[in-house]
Amino acid sequence: QVQLVESGGGLVQPGGSLRLACAASGSNFSGNRMNWYRQAPGKQRELVAAISSGGSTNYADSVKGRFTISRDNAKNTVYLQMNSLKPEDTAVFYCNVAWRGYDYWGQGTQVTVSS
Repeated sequence: QVQLVESGGGLVQPGGSLRLACAASGSNFSGNRMNWYRQAPGKQRELVAAISSGGSTNYADSVKGRFTISRDNAKNTVYLQMNSLKPEDTAVFYCNVAWRGYDYWGQGTQVTVSS
């Protein structure tokens, strides 16, 4: 049974940093692309960052230069380092992986950027 568990969200002031983690279980995903999405209130879920099995990364334009996605295959975990956070980054952040024809999602972790 595939499970993705996000952690690391919270309340942070503008300009601050957070590091999200997504621990995967149920299979080894070292050969899979892993994604971070976010969904703000009243908005559609959007792709924030992705990392391939080989370590290539892609980012949404809105987070380029501020967010960094990485993975530790030995721990089956993907991370999202978020710096210079802005109020518009406030959202629920979700980890995602496509595996054997199915999309799997974590439960999400809330990130709130506010003074």
